[in-house]
Amino acid sequence: MSVATDTEVRLAEQVLDVLRGQAGAGVEAEVVVTRTELALTRFATSFIHQNVADLTTTVRLRLHLDGRTAGGATTVTSAEGLRDLVGRTLEGARLLPPDPGWPGLAPSAPAASSGTVDEATAQASPAERAERVRAFVDAAGGLETAGYCRTRFTRGTFANSAGQLVTGATTEAAMDGIARAAGGAGGAPADGVARASSTRLADLDGGVLGARASAKARAAVDPGEIPPGVYPVVLEPAAAADLVFSLAVEGFNGRSVNDGTSFARIGEAQFDASVSFVDDATAPGAIGLPFDADGTPKRRVELVRAGTTVGVAQDRRTAAVAGTESTGHGIGEASFGAFPANLALLASGSGDEQVHEVEGPVADSGVAALVAGLERGLLVSDIWYTRVLDPRRLVLTGLTRNGVWLVENGEITRPVSTLRFTQSYPQALGPGRVVGIGPVAPHVVGEDWIEADLRAPALSLAEWNITGGASG
Repeated sequence: MSVATDTEVRLAEQVLDVLRGQAGAGVEAEVVVTRTELALTRFATSFIHQNVADLTTTVRLRLHLDGRTAGGATTVTSAEGLRDLVGRTLEGARLLPPDPGWPGLAPSAPAASSGTVDEATAQASPAERAERVRAFVDAAGGLETAGYCRTRFTRGTFANSAGQLVTGATTEAAMDGIARAAGGAGGAPADGVARASSTRLADLDGGVLGARASAKARAAVDPGEIPPGVYPVVLEPAAAADLVFSLAVEGFNGRSVNDGTSFARIGEAQFDASVSFVDDATAPGAIGLPFDADGTPKRRVELVRAGTTVGVAQDRRTAAVAGTESTGHGIGEASFGAFPANLALLASGSGDEQVHEVEGPVADSGVAALVAGLERGLLVSDIWYTRVLDPRRLVLTGLTRNGVWLVENGEITRPVSTLRFTQSYPQALGPGRVVGIGPVAPHVVGEDWIEADLRAPALSLAEWNITGGASG
């Protein structure tokens, strides 16, 4: 299975030819053609109940004509469908207001890589995904389980009327499952979660994930409450992932910086010296295409170096406003801005710590050592339903889920019920507030609404603001 095929290239060139025929040579245009094969095996009540596969080719056109910019998309790739796409987009351009911020087309430049593709994952069968589901269910030891295992293979081509042509491909495999333990004395059941993502299905071990989820569920039965207050916390990678995601979307976004709604200030020590952020879609094992929606080749970009903010993500439009160059982070939506989709939080200059795998609620690499160093605080397995309250300080409110435990003298003493927090994420990672960083930053299982390959390690933080519990 080749990284790029003539089919996607031919479709892109066909759209440009049709456009020239209808609009003449004065139009600036770019075409993105993606072919995605997504296969999903779902399970609930410990049984597989759905196995689906979808193959979709999407053609997106963006053009700039007479000072106006318009875009359109179609999944109908016949000659008639492509002519209709061009006609609709041209009509849209005539109706839209002028676009003085149009940055022009990306110049011709080769991509640094063709992307990471694992052939076995691209061709994975339902039986191979079912094997991992069975292993997850068996390892849960009789607890009720639910979740999914998916594989995805994407080929992409970008072409524009300025001569830029880049192609690439990527594979992704992910598993996300919960195990549910019955509550004691008629209490509510307790859930434990385990997730994993990689470019290779072979890297996902359903048995390890099922054992992890069930251990967490059993350890979370019959939780108690704690009063609101500021607590030291250890965030497992699943919880730390929300920090990385929010910093990527809201903070290191070139449009947010241009608009003055981001906390990021280049040249300032805004984070603890142990913290670095790097976005690198060209790294071995990175998930994603090697070019952005503007056709700019992706490259390694430092955003935070040893606590100091040194860069932000830019697309061609935000870079033009800032008077700089695109960093290859365009997503094709001017209203959204530039998104670092391969962002990783890394420990500055570290990597010598030992990796631990232990039983019980502590079951992610590096978490055990962080918990052992906590005098009194909380171990947080997962957080969700977070919403931004103050974008300039990046204050979010959200809830814990899938297990929280009180830690005293380096030992887990009892489970804690669901908690609400209100916390500035940059402040939580600020100077002097990061106690420890896990040695491994695993891939985060991506959100359905945006394609991203984020990496987050376990974190030990000095302060986390708990504002409520199960009783309010």
